[in-house]
Amino acid sequence: MELGIGIGWRPEMADAVEALPGIDWVEAVAENLCTDHLPDSLVRLRARGVTVVPHGVSLGLGGADRPDPARLADLAARAVLLDTPLVTEHIAFVRAGGPRTASPRLEAGHLLPVPRTWEALDVLCENVRIAQDSLPVPLALENIAALISWPGEELTEGQFLAELVERTGVRLLIDVANLHTNHVNRGEDPAKALDELPVEAIAYVHVAGGVEKDGVWHDTHAHPVTRPVLDVLAELRSRIAPPGVLLERDDDFPPAEELAGELTAVRATLEAAGKARSGSTSRTGASGHGVAPAASPVESADDTTTAATGTRATDTGVATDGARDRAAVAQAALLSALVAGTPAPEGFDHRRLGVQSRALAAKRADVVAKVAPELPGILGDGYRAAFLSYARTRPMSAGYRRDALDFAEQLLITGRPTDDAARRRLTHWWQDRAAARPPRRTTRLVRAARAAIAGR
Repeated sequence: MELGIGIGWRPEMADAVEALPGIDWVEAVAENLCTDHLPDSLVRLRARGVTVVPHGVSLGLGGADRPDPARLADLAARAVLLDTPLVTEHIAFVRAGGPRTASPRLEAGHLLPVPRTWEALDVLCENVRIAQDSLPVPLALENIAALISWPGEELTEGQFLAELVERTGVRLLIDVANLHTNHVNRGEDPAKALDELPVEAIAYVHVAGGVEKDGVWHDTHAHPVTRPVLDVLAELRSRIAPPGVLLERDDDFPPAEELAGELTAVRATLEAAGKARSGSTSRTGASGHGVAPAASPVESADDTTTAATGTRATDTGVATDGARDRAAVAQAALLSALVAGTPAPEGFDHRRLGVQSRALAAKRADVVAKVAPELPGILGDGYRAAFLSYARTRPMSAGYRRDALDFAEQLLITGRPTDDAARRRLTHWWQDRAAARPPRRTTRLVRAARAAIAGR
């Protein structure tokens, strides 16, 4: 299906999106949409014939566990509500722990990379098939940006994606900004990745901005699209005309004029690369190599052996319990190091883990401030420092809204904020929003709340 040029729809810039000329389709974060009704802005866009694609962020198809049926049902319901031609998700894990590891469940609040190994691929492929069987429309999966690499990887990104498509028939959502991010952070050549992956499986493409700090590229979706990202888009267009290209923006939303300017740059890049492709007799990448898959530094995806095990994993259609258990332990150890301060697993770059850990905590603080804007209002300039202090010892376990409640609860239990008026406001805020809690967790808080109210 030809989608055309689109933009990510966010409530904060809904008016700007509606006003932009030449928008063929939009993408909305699936988890931010109710399953029984749509925001008025999306209703108006659909009435104009604009396609709306739901983009999921919470399935965690790369995780050790099979996909949650309730999450799959919610995504399916949004697909039906939107009458969309496809839904999209990510090749990532987003939570770890639980029964397989006999440890507390941890939420990353972020998309984390899966190791590019044959065993991890077995787990991913089975999870993808489960998702495909549960959804009423085709599924496309996005490559993610990463600050860290797993030790002992057996496949390149392009080979991993090619094998995933071969085994499952899933479509691809290729984020060229993420390819650039992985180039800066992990030394991976975007042109090589594009040469190795099956470009004919691309459903559409993401373009987004970021920023480089101290040699690390942060895929912020809050900055303008840079020339290097557009260059990767041109690389992709030199191989195939993608069915759709979408501009993403998740924060620091600019005026509509700036968004229109970025879309113009995207269109110009596609047009120029398309003309160059049609005018050439052979397709080559930036480094001059052709379209044949490049050899892996480990082994080709078609080889029958791997450097790690001596034998290639076979695709039986089902990931073994042992494979899932090993994935569960590895993912829990990594996530715990990132959000709970436990020792770094062997083989990881400790400096990069520190960068990722700080980035996750900062993202938690930012998102909690969005989902519970009253908290920065109550705590003022002290909000961020207080939240980051809380985050160092309290990993997220149940999403951002519960994280906001847990943060407020922890403050009240410890007698903060020290200002009486602010503490009373925080007490009332928590009481208005907290659902029923197990008695052991609430006893101290109820006492603290009563004491705060009595002190008025």
